[in-house]
This record gives sequence, structure tokens and C-alpha cells, in this order.
Amino acid sequence: MKYFFASDIHGSSFYTKKIIEKYKESNASKLVLLGDLLYHGPRNDLPKDYCPKEVFAMLNEYKDNIIAVRGNCDSEVDQMVLDFPMQSDYCIGMFNDIYFFITHGHIYGEDHLPQLAKGSAFIYGHVHLPIAKKSGDIYILNPGSASLPKEQNPNSYAILDDDIFTIYDFDGNVLKEIKLEKNI
Repeated sequence: MKYFFASDIHGSSFYTKKIIEKYKESNASKLVLLGDLLYHGPRNDLPKDYCPKEVFAMLNEYKDNIIAVRGNCDSEVDQMVLDFPMQSDYCIGMFNDIYFFITHGHIYGEDHLPQLAKGSAFIYGHVHLPIAKKSGDIYILNPGSASLPKEQNPNSYAILDDDIFTIYDFDGNVLKEIKLEKNI
């Protein structure tokens, strides 16, 4: 199965449209959102076409296909307009026989990992950087930011296709890629 990951939309209707376009093109079964969906946050500039009302309306159309976690810029008020749950700080799941710990990154992060079994994948957003690496026995993955990338990185998203995790920019260029071994 194929999974599509996006993080840190921060209320950009422009990049939400791009996410949905790429999600549909990918034929992924689930759209996994790693938090900071509607609000830009006090430390961020307004993203392109900032319009949280348009963002939640577009995302709600895909409510049955979305897995989402809460980011540090998400609130209970945001949940009131979203038709899918997103108030959990993390969720866990098995994607293609690989254990995934999914979070935004403001509580757990690369420097503060939860207890994970050997061969697990830790996927998060928050830092607005594309990351695909192995650290010890754990995979550290981050699709980067859809709307407000940092350190001169392009706006990005990621796809997990079987055991290959690939981060793309919105022009379709591969930024990073890693093969996830199912039995390390």
C-alpha cells in the first residue's frame, strides 16, 4: 500500500491544493497529516494564500482517508471545523509491516524519541526540514513543510510506497529517499 505524508500546512490554501493534487496523482490509500494544519503560528510569516477556512473545507472532503495528529499550532477550536480527528499528540500504526510512531514533533522529536522497537520508523513534522535517515536501529523521517520550509529547502511532501520512503518537492523532484528494512 501507498501512504502520502504532509506536514506544516499552516493555513495555506495554495499548498493544500497542491497536497491534494499530488495525493490524488499518487493513488495513495491514506493522507497522513503531521500537524500544524490551519494556523500559521506567531513565529511564522503568513504562508502563501493564507485562508484556514478554505484549508479545512478542502481537507474535510478527504476525511475518510486522513490520519492526522495535533501540532503545536493546532487547537481545540480547529478540531471543531475538521471532520476527522486530529487532537492526539501521536498515533502508532503498521504501514507495510513497519511500525510507525507518528507525531508532530513538538513533544517527541529526533533528540527526544519515545521508546521504539528496533526497526521502527519515527515520523514527524515541526522542524520544516526534509529528513530520511537511519539513526541506530530507528528510521527518522520528516516530509518537510508543505508551506513554510526552512534552510532554503523547497516546499515538500513524502510518499511511502511499500518500503521506500521518498520526499518530493511539488515539481516532482526527489529530495531524499530511504529504503526501510522490515527486519533490521
